[in-house]
Amino acid sequence: MTNRKEQLQAFERLLDIMEDLRAKCPWDRKQTFETLRPLTIEETYELGDAILDQDLNEIKNELGDLLLHIVFYAKLGAEKNVFDIGDVAQQIAEKLIFRHPHIYGDTVAEDEETVKKNWEALKLKEGKKSIFSGVPKGLPAMVKAQRIQHKAAGVGFDWKETADVWHKVQEELNEFYLESSKNNQEAMEAEFGDILFALLNFARFKHIDADSALERTNKKFIKRFQFIEAAAEKNGKSVAEMTLDEMESLWQKSKKSNP
Repeated sequence: MTNRKEQLQAFERLLDIMEDLRAKCPWDRKQTFETLRPLTIEETYELGDAILDQDLNEIKNELGDLLLHIVFYAKLGAEKNVFDIGDVAQQIAEKLIFRHPHIYGDTVAEDEETVKKNWEALKLKEGKKSIFSGVPKGLPAMVKAQRIQHKAAGVGFDWKETADVWHKVQEELNEFYLESSKNNQEAMEAEFGDILFALLNFARFKHIDADSALERTNKKFIKRFQFIEAAAEKNGKSVAEMTLDEMESLWQKSKKSNP
C-alpha cells in the first residue's frame, strides 16, 4: 500500500511513460480512439472475470490495464487539443460534487433509495432528455435490461412488493406456455423476452446481479463438464463416444467436486 504522495508520483510516472510510448513506440503511435475501443471492452471483461474469481492480485493487474487505457484516451484527446487527463479528472470531480448535494450541499438523503432518486433527477437537470440516455446501446441485453429497470426504479416507477414481481414472473411463464402450445414462433420469442425481463426484475428485488450470477453458473458448468472430459480421456474415450447415461453418472460425481 502507498500513501497519497506515492500515489500521485506513481500516476505522474504513468503519464510520463505514456508520453514516451506515444512518441517512440510504433504500435502505440498508430493507435486511435477506434482501435483502442475493442481492446478496452476486452480489458473490462477481463476485470469482470477477475472479480468473479475473487482474484485480488488479478483485479489489481486488470485495473492497471484499464487505467492505461484511460490515460491513453486522454493523451489522444490532448493531441487533438480537445481535452487532457486533467480535464477528465476535473469533469468527473465536478459531476460527483453536483450529484451528491447531500454531501456537498444542503440536501438531506438518509438512505440509499433517496440518493438514487436524487441522482436520476439531477442527471435530467444536466440536459438528459430521458432517464435512459446513459444506458449504452451496445450493452449485452441482460445487463441493459437490469440497467433499464434500475433507472425506472430510480424515479419511482417500480413494484411495491417482491411478491408482485414473482406473480408477474409466473404470469409471463403461463403466457409463454400458452403460445408454445400453439407453436407460434414470433409470439413465443416475445413472451420469452417478457419472462427474462420479469426474472431480471425479481433478481433486482433480491439484490442479485443477474449477469454475474449467470457467469458463475457458466463457469460451474464448464468445470463440471471438463470433469467428464477428463474422465473420458482417462478411459481412452472422447466425450462424443460416451453414452448419455455414462455422462450423467460422471456429471453427478463432478457436482461433488465442483458444487
